[in-house]
Amino acid sequence: MNNITVKEKREVSYLNHLLEQIQEGLSKRSFPYPPGSEIAIQLQNIRDHALTWIKELEIPTKRDEEWRFTDLSPLLEHRFEVANFVQLEHQAIASLILPEAAHRRIVFVNGIYAPHLSDITEIPEGVFVGNLGELPEQFRDRLPDYLSQQQGNQDVFATLNSTWLNDAAVLWVDKNKIIQDPIHLLFIALPDNLPVINQTRTLIVAETGSSTTLIEHYATAEVFGCSDRVKVQPYFTNAVTEIYLEENAQVIHTRVQRGAGSAFHIGKNAIFQARNSQYTCHAISLGSKLSRHNLEVYQRGEGTETTLNGLTLIGGEQLADTHSSMMLNHQHGTFNQVHKCIIDDKAHGIFNGKVFVPQTAQFTNANQLSRNLLLSSKGRIDTKPQLEIVADNVKCSHGATVSQLEADEVFYLRSRGLSEQMSRHLLIDAFAAEILGKLPSPTLTQVLSRCVSCRTDFS
Repeated sequence: MNNITVKEKREVSYLNHLLEQIQEGLSKRSFPYPPGSEIAIQLQNIRDHALTWIKELEIPTKRDEEWRFTDLSPLLEHRFEVANFVQLEHQAIASLILPEAAHRRIVFVNGIYAPHLSDITEIPEGVFVGNLGELPEQFRDRLPDYLSQQQGNQDVFATLNSTWLNDAAVLWVDKNKIIQDPIHLLFIALPDNLPVINQTRTLIVAETGSSTTLIEHYATAEVFGCSDRVKVQPYFTNAVTEIYLEENAQVIHTRVQRGAGSAFHIGKNAIFQARNSQYTCHAISLGSKLSRHNLEVYQRGEGTETTLNGLTLIGGEQLADTHSSMMLNHQHGTFNQVHKCIIDDKAHGIFNGKVFVPQTAQFTNANQLSRNLLLSSKGRIDTKPQLEIVADNVKCSHGATVSQLEADEVFYLRSRGLSEQMSRHLLIDAFAAEILGKLPSPTLTQVLSRCVSCRTDFS
């Protein structure tokens, strides 16, 4: 009788390798809270649950509907190890500091809190910004109500993040506290001699009647110029952010992804909105060889308002994927989304936006638009705005456009004395400005606007 050898699937063996690295890394990691404390027990329970659940999951392939345009084969080519903390000086992040939030900033390096790089001297009373180890008692008692309580899809990468959960960046705004100036959450990736994985976790809680503005920023340190084009040792950032808005709360959220040119970035935002809350997200994606942003929003009360603005700018052979899911479950919900892609060279942009309007979501007003600009005949865009409506008393619309620079518009600008290169730049800048002009930080708007000009230089 012949022996039959069953070869383990590549995706399964790869996931097992990552889990082994994570468990080995946890055994060497010192935690920022006392062993046996309530936080330590809670995090251990979350990790144990994730380890049990992840056995039912696999790394997705193009055979999976949600990933059919995104090939993860380049990611599977690298055997990542858990990243270690690297001591950085302030000079290494000087170009990433925003003057508008210079004293309202926390920094994580390779997923580990760096208090010496953080500055929270202008954080007002009633607002906490820091990590789990510093969380005040008044908020610590309520932590189990929020951390890892998302009801969204149990995807493999979010679950992988939970198997590592040992700390988190936390922004907690007390009831009726109004914060107008932005708070900067800066996540630095610093590659080592070997490919590394760093997993970041963020928890945002805006209590009843509060208002806050935050910038969630992923970047690479000690790199000057266009960091999103620089080739360094490959690294993998796997990020999860949970945001909870209680009744009448308001959150303006900017998310910027500027990983290095050889990096991989997969991030998930899960947002939960209570009655009459307002959530706005500006998602900007420029960097990484391969990136994916999963954005899930759940309206859990009447009169909620959600606004999603997105801009993806990629070139070379980059791939950037945005998948958003909007669940409107109550009456009088409002949703507006505009997502833009600028695709150059052989880059590949993907957008899939789902809007679910069940029978309970009467009087919903939802609008979704995907606009895409191809600067090269070799570039590719796959876009799919999607409405699933069961309710009958709603006002909903969606649309998608894919175009190149209009020859008539370029001709008109040239007839006014501009060169062809300047004319094309002006049109591209105007296309991106609709999104970049809404950012809460003028400095960040200027920096990203320069990135647009740099990345679309036709000279």
